Amino acid sequence: MTKRVIFHDLVTLEQASEVLYKFAKPLGEEEVDISQAYGRVLARDVVAPVDVPPFDRSTVDGYAVVAESTYGASELTPVDLKLVGRVDAGGWPEGEVRGGEAYEVATGAPLPRGANAVVMVEYTQERGGVVRIFRSAAPGENVMSAGSDISAGEVVLRRCARLTAREVGVLAALGIRRVPVVKRPRVGIISTGNELEPPGSELGPGKLYDVNSYSLAAAVAEAGGVPVLYGIVRDEEASYREAITRALSETDVVLISGGTSAGVADLTYRVLGELGDVLFHGVMVRPGKPTLAATVGGKVVVGLPGYPSSALMIFHTVVRPFLLRLQCLEPAPPATYRARLAYGVEGAKGRRALYPVVLIARAGGYRAYPLYAESGAISVLARADGYIVIPENVEFMTEGEEVDVFLFEKYKPAELYFIGSHDPHLDAVLAKRNVKTVYVGSMGGLMALRRGEADIAGTHMLDTETGIYNVPFVQRLGIKNAVVIGLYKREQGLIVQRGNPKGVRGVEDLLREDVVYVNRPRGTGTRALLDIQLAKLAERLGTSFEELTRRIRGYTYEVRTHTAVAAAVAQGRADVGLGVRYAAELYGLDFIPVGWEEYDLVARREALDKALEIVEEALRELPRGYQRYEMSGRIKWEG
Repeated sequence: MTKRVIFHDLVTLEQASEVLYKFAKPLGEEEVDISQAYGRVLARDVVAPVDVPPFDRSTVDGYAVVAESTYGASELTPVDLKLVGRVDAGGWPEGEVRGGEAYEVATGAPLPRGANAVVMVEYTQERGGVVRIFRSAAPGENVMSAGSDISAGEVVLRRCARLTAREVGVLAALGIRRVPVVKRPRVGIISTGNELEPPGSELGPGKLYDVNSYSLAAAVAEAGGVPVLYGIVRDEEASYREAITRALSETDVVLISGGTSAGVADLTYRVLGELGDVLFHGVMVRPGKPTLAATVGGKVVVGLPGYPSSALMIFHTVVRPFLLRLQCLEPAPPATYRARLAYGVEGAKGRRALYPVVLIARAGGYRAYPLYAESGAISVLARADGYIVIPENVEFMTEGEEVDVFLFEKYKPAELYFIGSHDPHLDAVLAKRNVKTVYVGSMGGLMALRRGEADIAGTHMLDTETGIYNVPFVQRLGIKNAVVIGLYKREQGLIVQRGNPKGVRGVEDLLREDVVYVNRPRGTGTRALLDIQLAKLAERLGTSFEELTRRIRGYTYEVRTHTAVAAAVAQGRADVGLGVRYAAELYGLDFIPVGWEEYDLVARREALDKALEIVEEALRELPRGYQRYEMSGRIKWEG
């Protein structure tokens, strides 16, 4: 039986990077055609073989002259010069220019011998072989002399420079066709796990699509490397060893995702330990603790966590800088913004925590809105603008505390920030705009609006005391400078499998032992609606609400969106969940109506016009399970 691997002597992120840097030697050079040079890195200094331009040339259409012949020329006292020739761009002048003479030249054309200036055609008049000059010219005016841009023998580009459009233009101007560049590292990518299937295949029970092969390949390409995919390797030692050996023989660096933690089925640590030398196993960071690195035959192998978000975070912080150094590039620190935390977050108890955040631009500065997600979630990185770092010795960072946000890429503020309850129809409307969406439930959205992070919050909270939706909660939270806009009613109901095989008729069936429920998180309007129904049921049965919910299998099983509820039912992980009809029909499930609820938008006054535009678009064509009500498109409350 394989022994469980235990992590010893965890290293810091800095130590992990330094270990890899020791092996970051450029991989040699090659020549590429200039048409393929963009994005590559120069392997040698480029010394100009010619002058640029290679001859004195005119920068305008006009007349080449001896400047001294034009002195004193003006509108009132023009100077007449004899026209002695013409030359176009690409031609070569015959003869020369002396005092009292002019030579017609086109933009880019070479200057004839003797000329030292060009008078723009706008200040001349030609008639009968005579050019009348209405403005004097200074020596060198409108002339680019040979070598004035680049002189022959000058070092124009330095080794290790990344070639952009500007540098490629310089190379072309010098007549260089073959460009010496640093070899790009070929990076082998292996995904491990019996649960993985390639995208495009049909998922069986317990299976997941292989995310890491493709996300890491894109990350390698962004870092200038050449990704080589070796597909999925099952948790079986012979095939595992064969895949690693093949990748090592064909590439310069190997990335393996999965198989690095302390589980008994994990093979990476053991196999790499037998093939070469393990450099470290375990990093004091969350996510990404099980990261390891080894050398086999002088080549670096990095074992990344299997969870997609963990794998990408470690790639971004450790592997990418290593790949850049292999290409003679010094890793630049990520751009940072100083921001204040939207709400408090916990540290990782002795490990450094990397926390994805949305960066929200506000008049008084920036807010960092943490996106909580399990390390297996990939969508959080797609929605995040960057991440914050919580040091190892910090247990908790409080709301309003200043933090550095390290950006994943160039930051572009959103037009609007929508935080609140998820609605499938509204989500499709928002996707057409430059709107950053964060789905945290109705109450989470209202709190974000009160703190100032949200421009618009979506909410559907029923106040049991007044029977009114949404407005009482906005008032109780003391949200100022805001407007509640009626949007539409949504039909909520129990989502069950096609044909309703469990015979579910209402919430009372959730108490059955053979029924598994899937719930929405606390603070969502759907959860509140369910709890209202359950409270009434508990009263009828003469029991407490707490005792009743303990009897429901899956009451504590929570998912983030209505479509996630439908997915859980469709895949058989649950028998029933409460959600909107739209989600049930999206997954081809049956729907048992519970009632209609009012889903509204709460907007800051500054965002009112844009919020009304969104409301108008959302109401234009409503799918089944949605309907207008008397306040649709109207302001229900102003504060």
